[in-house]
Amino acid sequence: MGLVEALQEILERPTIVGVCTGMMVFLCPIWVAFLLGIMVGWAWKPKWVSSGKDKSTSFAMDDGGLHKKPTSESSSEIDDCSTSHNNEENSDIVTEEDLEHLCQLVEMKDGGPSWIEMMDRSTPTMSYKAWRRDPKTGPPQYRSSTIFEDAMPEIVRDFFWDDEFRLRWDDMHAHSKIITECPTTGTMVVQWIRKFPFFCKDREYIIGRRIWESGRSYYCITKGVPCPSIPRRDKPRRVDLYYSSWCIRAVESKRGDGQLTACEVLLFHHEDMGIPWEIAKIGVRKGMWGTVKKIEPGLRAYQKERASGAALSRSAFMASINTKVNPEIMRSLGDAEDSSPENQIVPAPEKPQGRNIPKLLILGGAIVLACSLDHGLLTKAVIFGVARRFGKFGKRL
Repeated sequence: MGLVEALQEILERPTIVGVCTGMMVFLCPIWVAFLLGIMVGWAWKPKWVSSGKDKSTSFAMDDGGLHKKPTSESSSEIDDCSTSHNNEENSDIVTEEDLEHLCQLVEMKDGGPSWIEMMDRSTPTMSYKAWRRDPKTGPPQYRSSTIFEDAMPEIVRDFFWDDEFRLRWDDMHAHSKIITECPTTGTMVVQWIRKFPFFCKDREYIIGRRIWESGRSYYCITKGVPCPSIPRRDKPRRVDLYYSSWCIRAVESKRGDGQLTACEVLLFHHEDMGIPWEIAKIGVRKGMWGTVKKIEPGLRAYQKERASGAALSRSAFMASINTKVNPEIMRSLGDAEDSSPENQIVPAPEKPQGRNIPKLLILGGAIVLACSLDHGLLTKAVIFGVARRFGKFGKRL
């Protein structure tokens, strides 16, 4: 109210000169804050902004990263990448080491940092919990548990593997293509194109994936892999560091009838699209529940289509080709002798009080950061969205 009254007083001055002089004095602190924001934003510009066009992100991670032992392959391992669908050498793209690491993630014995609680939401037919942790190096890592009522693990497995049907429920999924596949193990290399706003480059993913089956639990591993036969392009921008793996298993319904009629999807995910990690964490937290809510309608539509006897897509058919593993062996993988003590789950820290962030300071830094990213490494919408959030809630942060 004080600012409004001051502005009204300036506008009521009898002469144009008085109004102009008053407005200059009134706006001076605002311009100072704006210019300071630009200076801070420019100074804070991350090193990767000026990096070369085709520099790849390291695929290995340490300190609880998503590979206990680096499992990224050299280019020679998939030099034969092509549109052929009979390359059994693809079975080495996703290996037992990846399975062992996923088992340790599931059992929370991978030696990583503690998981921080992020979210606990539910609907009558779905419940969702999410956690985050920050390794010493690499992007934030996310763990989530989604439980769908009245869902079979096999249908949920096929649903997430079915790239053709994904086009019908995933707004960001623009294109997918099978590059290679192994008819023995079900291992696949696929190309994904993900849509981004018109002013930002889309993203390309080259993904290796494979499924292991243990009882009615399915360990589904997907990760970024190299494929020299598909050259990098300016558009879409390729994402190198990508890991997204699930454990899909039958669980008891929340109805409490003792029946295993629900299905849990335990997801472990991280990727590096070039977004500064602190900004990425805010964007994920704000948009997570809205994104998750879109999955269930897609799953229910998929259940109906499968019940009608619709033919399987090629990618969904490949989901049924997997490697059988004895449950005892899976438990031993999760309880490996050299594994670290069980990870802790800690509550989210309280927001610090008493910090007042000027809106224009944030906006100025956001403008420079967005305009500096000349290779499309960052979704500008995320930057300005986060800046608006900071500006709106700055007095409470």
